[in-house]
Amino acid sequence: MKSRLEAERSRLHAERFRLQAETTETPQVDELDATDVQVAPPWMTVLHNCDCHTFEEVVKQLMKAIACSEERGWELAWQVHNTGKAVVKVGAETECVRVGNVLASIGLVVTVTQS
Repeated sequence: MKSRLEAERSRLHAERFRLQAETTETPQVDELDATDVQVAPPWMTVLHNCDCHTFEEVVKQLMKAIACSEERGWELAWQVHNTGKAVVKVGAETECVRVGNVLASIGLVVTVTQS
């Protein structure tokens, strides 16, 4: 008797899942064109000349802030010295703000703006 009940339960269980599968609808998903996605313009961190730090201090802080080589740090420091400013980072707002905070932590003059 018990095996007959178990068999009937199994049959009913399988039938219930079959019915659920037949009545479950697949949700419609709209496809997006590349033109439907809006990307925010990149941000930039600009380092300004302040004549209050040594080249070595600026290079060291640039290496910390943007993980650049010492050579690249010197290139950027000279650009700031000769032109008054240099874009040292272009990217997402949060990353540019982080870089600006690292540079400003020793008193360097920076601006972070949307490009």
